[in-house]
Amino acid sequence: MENKIRDRAALCAERNAYADSFMHEKKKILVCGGTGCVAGGSLDIYARLIELIKEKGLNCEVELAHEPHGDTVGVKKSGCHGFCEMGPLVRIEPFGYLYTKVQLSDCEEIVEKTIVNDEHIERLAYKKDGVVYKEQENIPFYKKQTRLVLEHCGHIDATSIKEYLAIGGYQAFEKALFDMTPEDIINEITESNLRGRGGGGFPTGRKWAQVARQKSPIKYIVCNGDEGDPGAFMDRSVMEGDPHKMLEGMMIAGIATGAKEGYIYVRAEYPLAVERLRTAIAQAEEAGLLGDNILGTEFSFRIHINRGAGAFVCGEGSALTASIEGKRGMPRVKPPRTVEHGLFDQPTVLNNVETFANVPQIIIKGAAWYKSIGPENSPGTKAFALTGNISNTGLIEVPMGTTLREVIFDIGGGMRGGKEFKAVQIGGPSGGCLTPDMLDLPLDFDSLKKAGAMIGSGGLVVMDSSTCMVEVARFFMNFTQNESCGKCVPCREGTKRMLEILERIVAGNGQDGDIELLDELAETISATALCGLGKTAASPVISTLKYFRDEYEAHIYDKKCPAGACKKLISYQIDPELCKGCSKCARNCPVGAISGEIKSPFKIDAAKCIKCGACASSCNFKAIKQI
Repeated sequence: MENKIRDRAALCAERNAYADSFMHEKKKILVCGGTGCVAGGSLDIYARLIELIKEKGLNCEVELAHEPHGDTVGVKKSGCHGFCEMGPLVRIEPFGYLYTKVQLSDCEEIVEKTIVNDEHIERLAYKKDGVVYKEQENIPFYKKQTRLVLEHCGHIDATSIKEYLAIGGYQAFEKALFDMTPEDIINEITESNLRGRGGGGFPTGRKWAQVARQKSPIKYIVCNGDEGDPGAFMDRSVMEGDPHKMLEGMMIAGIATGAKEGYIYVRAEYPLAVERLRTAIAQAEEAGLLGDNILGTEFSFRIHINRGAGAFVCGEGSALTASIEGKRGMPRVKPPRTVEHGLFDQPTVLNNVETFANVPQIIIKGAAWYKSIGPENSPGTKAFALTGNISNTGLIEVPMGTTLREVIFDIGGGMRGGKEFKAVQIGGPSGGCLTPDMLDLPLDFDSLKKAGAMIGSGGLVVMDSSTCMVEVARFFMNFTQNESCGKCVPCREGTKRMLEILERIVAGNGQDGDIELLDELAETISATALCGLGKTAASPVISTLKYFRDEYEAHIYDKKCPAGACKKLISYQIDPELCKGCSKCARNCPVGAISGEIKSPFKIDAAKCIKCGACASSCNFKAIKQI
């Protein structure tokens, strides 16, 4: 940015100038710069497109000019488009075309046909059931979504404060700073009933009010970007794709509570998010939107980034603040709460990325607008990460109260390979399983709590009929046990004992009484663990025992895995009526466990068999069965 913005009038002038320049971009190419597409080579595609456009003699713009200079073709490094299954993704404006699984070799055709001649490239479009979807918004994956937090992800340059200003960025901060009192801001957030998107669903306005009431002259705003749940990447995508929206929410919280400093705690495993946040903070400081006496007022605010080492327990508030202070990330006994004695023992607002990203639109559009979306007690939208055995994996955002059926089948496209839906793990290691008879359950804080699950940060791991639910419980318990900070005995020792039992069961050594012992340990840990993470550590076991008890019993008493997923509990058998005696299975067996004569049925030596499945997969006659 050319000059530091000194006052409100200058901010409005800058916003208008960049909005004008934004409109003068005749065409825009938005290359997904989210982590998933970057891994697929999208940055090479981005560089090649710029090179080709310049070779054509077209006016290529990779950064908004302060003043428009004729029609240009903008090439943008956007945030995550969400449809990760189809990446790398490229969106072309003004047509709204979305090209999927784009390769470097496709760039010349994109420039020649679409940019130069306005033609659509059908082979790069998303197709389903014989239908070609030209426009992104018409693709079923997007059609049922309501993208508010993720509104700009995939639509603007994720690395540019100029583009954020061009689409109305920092307007909410401007309104909060000049047209509202701190009480007005807190009342608006309270009235909106925005609940924390980090998992607990605590009312955001109430938290801010508690911090604002504290007499301490020093207060802090802390953003939790740690996001440790397996399969979750909602916060990462906001930090990568629209970092200024999150910063703006933190700045508004600073005005409301009297805080002058903010900290973003983000895991070091998110290098791209850290890079984008650093860029955004530097741009805001250079523009005069962060620092001292912002826009000529008495309000001063600075934001710092702290990288965590990837400890799941640091998602807990007191452990997170301890980690920022340079201490070992371990929870402490409460009270006092973080709102009274948080970071550096001062009153602290602690919300996650998605919560802060909701704030600007509430300030601009009002609480009544926000409450009109979703159920009254859980208004607004929620971002979810769809992973697992589902056709369309990726990042989605839907109104609270959307049913599980709509998410899995309408947006997610149903089970991969047409298999039967079995369950979905929601809320990560602290959550629980939802089953087929819960497909019409609304996804909101209160409905899920009644069902024995929790919305958590928003990870949805979808499982089909080939998934063993005992193994799912073992996986999450293994994760929780490894991530336990070890401070309290119930979590440190209790999760270890539960893991040992689960490992024994999936290995075929389950014993009578194991189920009852798991129940007893789960109850004890939930009642006595020190922090919220410890109290919910047994949730995956509790929910799988509740809904899939028969699978536990089959493992323990019948020594069978109904899903055929636990290697120790399966065996292979050759059907002599189907076997043609071709010897292909014997030739593919890595341990020589199959013997026989050509043109006669072969046999498997169970003592030698390592249950790798190579024989079954190589048999052309389907003569080898898993039993």
